[in-house]
Amino acid sequence: MVAYSAGIDVSKATLDVGIWPQRIDPFQLKNTPQGFTELIARLHQLEVERVLLEATGGYEKPAFKALQKAGFNVICINPARSHQFARAMGRKAKTDKIDALMLAQFARTIEASPIVETSEERDELAELVKQRDRFVQQRDDEKRRIRQASSSLVIENYIRHLAYLNEQIKALERSIEHALKALNSQKATQLKSVKGIGLITTATLLAYLPELGTLSGRQIAALVGLAPFNNDSGTKSGPRAIWGGRYKVRRTVYMSCWSMIRHTPDFKARYQALIARGKCSKVAVVACMRVLIVRLNAMLRDGTEWNEPKLQASLT
Repeated sequence: MVAYSAGIDVSKATLDVGIWPQRIDPFQLKNTPQGFTELIARLHQLEVERVLLEATGGYEKPAFKALQKAGFNVICINPARSHQFARAMGRKAKTDKIDALMLAQFARTIEASPIVETSEERDELAELVKQRDRFVQQRDDEKRRIRQASSSLVIENYIRHLAYLNEQIKALERSIEHALKALNSQKATQLKSVKGIGLITTATLLAYLPELGTLSGRQIAALVGLAPFNNDSGTKSGPRAIWGGRYKVRRTVYMSCWSMIRHTPDFKARYQALIARGKCSKVAVVACMRVLIVRLNAMLRDGTEWNEPKLQASLT
């Protein structure tokens, strides 16, 4: 029996759908709830087992949720991966229909990540964290601009705007606290019990890394982008390097890890030991980040408390 896959090229207004192996021509539907209903019916009729979409600035999210709720194995990927696949297949022409067919073909070969069910509570938390990040960025920008201003009126406007942003950031943090409780108060409490893991780090991990606590240590490190990959060819043994992964999570873990290196004996000793062995600062902190995310994953997976290991054992 042939296993069919579908690729969907998403835009703001439409969904271009291709089926592979190709049994019908690509078709187009509206990117609306009515369009999702028709899409689901047609995919069931065509006996599609897997659906692949590109991340398209958030326009893909409603379709993704609708397909997942309908029971399809849905994968959403970074557009860079599909572009690389198209080049590897020698595809030079580009239209929405061609892209949909290419995505459908890619869906048959791609290795899917573990399925994570969509959650309204997680989406709410992610939006709150994202808006707080933007307000913090605006606040930092305004602080920089106020130092460059000379007009008293302009400076006064900046001061008022900074006060407004500080109020909004505090309000958002209160909303994030409530959203964490609604999503998973137990996991939130576990994470916040770790010295160096605060409210925003906890919220970022639960919003953008829902797999935390469900995978192996190697898998979670690779998902965040903290697993070093080989770079060997023939007799050449190149330096290992990290790449890819979830940038928002990695950035947050980076800041938390520096706090732990400064204030937690275990991580401070680990970092200093790597520096003493000749590792550069960046390599040392990434190694500490990998240990941190693996230990947090194990803590949530096993339902245990965070325990500081003995220094000598932790460095072996």
